[in-house]
Amino acid sequence: MSTDPQASADTALRDLIVADPERVLNDPHILQALLRAEDQARGGNVVDMRGMAISRLEDRLARLEQTHQSVITAAYDNVATTAQVHRAILAMIEPLDFDAFLGTLDTTVAGTLRLRAVRLALESEDRTPDSDLNPLTGTLSLLPPGYLDGFVTEGRRMRNRPVILRQVAQGSVSVYGTAAADIRSEALVWLDLGPDRVPGLLVLGAQEPEHFAPGQATDLLELFARICGRLVRGWLG
Repeated sequence: MSTDPQASADTALRDLIVADPERVLNDPHILQALLRAEDQARGGNVVDMRGMAISRLEDRLARLEQTHQSVITAAYDNVATTAQVHRAILAMIEPLDFDAFLGTLDTTVAGTLRLRAVRLALESEDRTPDSDLNPLTGTLSLLPPGYLDGFVTEGRRMRNRPVILRQVAQGSVSVYGTAAADIRSEALVWLDLGPDRVPGLLVLGAQEPEHFAPGQATDLLELFARICGRLVRGWLG
């Protein structure tokens, strides 16, 4: 006696669903297929309020899942960035003399923060450094009096802010030297070097235009700059 393969398959499927209905209830694709089949059986002239409500709930759930994933991604990025800055700070405080400190800024610190160049910009009357301002590494940029304010404001009237984030066509040659052509975004952070010295500027330059942009949080950069300023103040006496 032969059996119908389709009937056997239907029976097996029915028995499986009856034995474990949660397999159907937990699969959104199966539920959507069943609802579409019900709509087709009902005809196009009948408005299915339940189906519309379910569809809206599914859309809301999808948006919630997307928001949840975005929050997780942002939190992960924040943790990763914080750890990155902390590693850069530890590298910055390790050198035992000023020249080594300058070298570390443009090598280890720049690499840790994924930067093309890090510059310590100071104003000087004669532009001729003494033994405490030895620019062997190129990290130290000595500039004429008044230069830093114009460099930060770009000749515009603007509110005084401790951190400036901006995109540029290229960096300033006076500040970056040979690295200027590679710079597409930069962070400018004022340094407090003490009451008897003119302010200094920590300049962080990146090759990616999106690395620094207005509107980004600056609290970690301010922390980094405060520590850098204290170190420079100690080196300069």
